[in-house]
Amino acid sequence: MESFAEGWNIICNYLKDEKKIVNVAYKTWISRIEPVNIDFEKGEITLLVPNDFHRQTLMRCYLPILEEAYIAVFGTSFETIFIVPDDNKSKKQDKLLGDETSADTGYEFTFDTFIVGSSNKFAHAACLAVAQNPAGAYNPLFLYGNSGLGKTHLLYAIGNDIKKNSPEKNIIYIKGEDFANEIIQAILTNNTQKFREKYRKADILLVDDVQFIGGKESTQEEFFHTFDTLYDAKKQIVLSSDRPPKDIKILTDRLRSRFEMGLLADIQPPDVETRIAIIKRKAEIVDLYIPDDVCAYIADKLKTNIRQLEGVVKKLKAKNYLTKETPTISSVNETISEILNNDAPPEVTVDKIVDEVARTFGISSDDIKSQKSRRANINKPRQIAIYISRELTTLSMESIGEKFGGRHYSTIVYTVQQVEKNIKTDSNLRETVEDIIKNIRDR
Repeated sequence: MESFAEGWNIICNYLKDEKKIVNVAYKTWISRIEPVNIDFEKGEITLLVPNDFHRQTLMRCYLPILEEAYIAVFGTSFETIFIVPDDNKSKKQDKLLGDETSADTGYEFTFDTFIVGSSNKFAHAACLAVAQNPAGAYNPLFLYGNSGLGKTHLLYAIGNDIKKNSPEKNIIYIKGEDFANEIIQAILTNNTQKFREKYRKADILLVDDVQFIGGKESTQEEFFHTFDTLYDAKKQIVLSSDRPPKDIKILTDRLRSRFEMGLLADIQPPDVETRIAIIKRKAEIVDLYIPDDVCAYIADKLKTNIRQLEGVVKKLKAKNYLTKETPTISSVNETISEILNNDAPPEVTVDKIVDEVARTFGISSDDIKSQKSRRANINKPRQIAIYISRELTTLSMESIGEKFGGRHYSTIVYTVQQVEKNIKTDSNLRETVEDIIKNIRDR
């Protein structure tokens, strides 16, 4: 094993392949860990995590499975030391926003490294205007588009540009799901005042994947008041989502109207010229020569996702390092196939469905699957989870019943029929189900 980073990848694969953790939890808590150091003499593993809330959650919920993975991979146990960026300010004080996210890309998330084309020209111009005149150009600015098109890059670029010109500004970047998790934790620990002070003192609030705050009453309530406080104080708010506000059905009307009161800017998949430019730029960053005909070939095969283009270049660089051969059209076919296979949507499982329904309604997954829990606030989410399980999986009614506490197949059949019936007459229920299904497919 050549490096701890390689070892960490093996640990992550072990957790996923052995199904030690559900996919939603893996993406939320494990995938965002950055390996820092392994010390065999001291028996310590040091991991960098995004923030203190993330660290506390890992320590409380995920240490046992991490320790099990250490033993499986290294044959011995380790003490885990979690650090956050603030733990090492002297080393990281000049780092740009997004450095943890972009650590393996070899470039910074700035306007200079963003490739502009016809598909994102308007969004790029809007973000640049906001960065140059915070709260004076467009407030709020709402970016939307499919995953992998550069929304996160633009959010970080705004923050980094403002940070460079006005280092005294308090800039906060947060994912919508993390915002929801933080407010839940604040409520559980009776610490909502500290939570409010953190976000309502921001000069620039950047919220990625804001669609994930939808559905939770307490989260939306807090976000609404945070939004109004910042807006009234003329602080800049920038939001991103995989869809426009009108299509986030489980968002409250008053939040939707707030999101729509500024500028909406969509980002479309890049055209072929932009894709070629992206490939060449990524190749330049990693010092890899890719002939023009090979760049054009890759751009023709990968059309909808910038991350796929970046992934191909990184894999070609690795192969070039080993073989010293210049990429050719024939040699990139295998790499493109690998990228497409890796980016294939993961299988939708009942656990994934239950986790998303639980997240939406602010309850626990165990309550939804339990045979014993029959509280009124659990019944509706459980019925929705059962219905979606029937829609998105190939499981039989009997198998679905087993997943939900051993319920009889006749109960599952009845539940599915009732939800189908209610969806036809209850627009709120239909929109809630549609949003949950979209979130499940997008994860």
